[in-house]
Amino acid sequence: MPPYLLVGIGAVALALALLVWSLPERDPARRRAVTNLQLGMPAAAEPATSTQLAAEEASSSAVGAAARRVLPAGSVRRVERLYAHAGSPAGWSVGRLLGVKLVLPLVLGVLGLLYLSAVSSPLGALIVVALVVVGFFLPELLLHSRSQERNQQIALELADLLDQITISVEAGLGFDAAVARAGRNRQSPLGEELRRTHQDMQLGQSRRQAYEALARRTGAPELEKFVRSVIQADAYGVAIADVLRGQANEARLKRRQRAEEKAMQIPTKVVFPLVLLILPVMFIVLLGPAVIDVLGKLG
Repeated sequence: MPPYLLVGIGAVALALALLVWSLPERDPARRRAVTNLQLGMPAAAEPATSTQLAAEEASSSAVGAAARRVLPAGSVRRVERLYAHAGSPAGWSVGRLLGVKLVLPLVLGVLGLLYLSAVSSPLGALIVVALVVVGFFLPELLLHSRSQERNQQIALELADLLDQITISVEAGLGFDAAVARAGRNRQSPLGEELRRTHQDMQLGQSRRQAYEALARRTGAPELEKFVRSVIQADAYGVAIADVLRGQANEARLKRRQRAEEKAMQIPTKVVFPLVLLILPVMFIVLLGPAVIDVLGKLG
């Protein structure tokens, strides 16, 4: 067996071992405890607290701890921010993601060098460099995709939730109590965020601090605008019911506009499948017999 093949097998085995080592722990009791602690965090101290939690998670994984020391601080902060925007997915953690971010490019680079030592070509070198770059940014790409899906769910649900809160406030329920009731009645990302915001206020945070933390955690533009409106209404003494009604109408209008925009994009998206897949088959079915007859007569 060639030496480079043995080295490659050893590198793959080491990478798999490190990745398994950096996977989340399967202890359900520990996971529930960490989740409850995260849900009960004070919102005002969120940046420092998230860093402390990330350090504790990384300390439970040697790969994550090494990644936190080796990777640039900006890259670590970006992963932490995207992790919060993605809703702290179950089974993921900042330490494990940083471990994958450190290990995967190294493994791909080693395998790429082994490949280039056997088959040297400029195209192969470019492919290896591209794979290493993709491996380095893969955790951010996954978290960004997850956060985009989550923000879309929040944007779609926001108008209905604002209507529910408006009806509760107009019926005589306080704003905070209406938000808490709406959060309890919804098993969705927006409901989870509202429940956490209500818990932050129960722990002593002001409404402004709790809702600013809500906007930082999600990063959804529609929710950020709602938070700014609530903070301004609280600061200037504006009737919260009027603010909620206006925000609900605007959220409903934006949802309709997004639906119309997607409907207008359908013809453009259909062109490529139509030209590349459907029309060639139709031409073959319609013109194929005629072409066969013509070739038979010519032959």
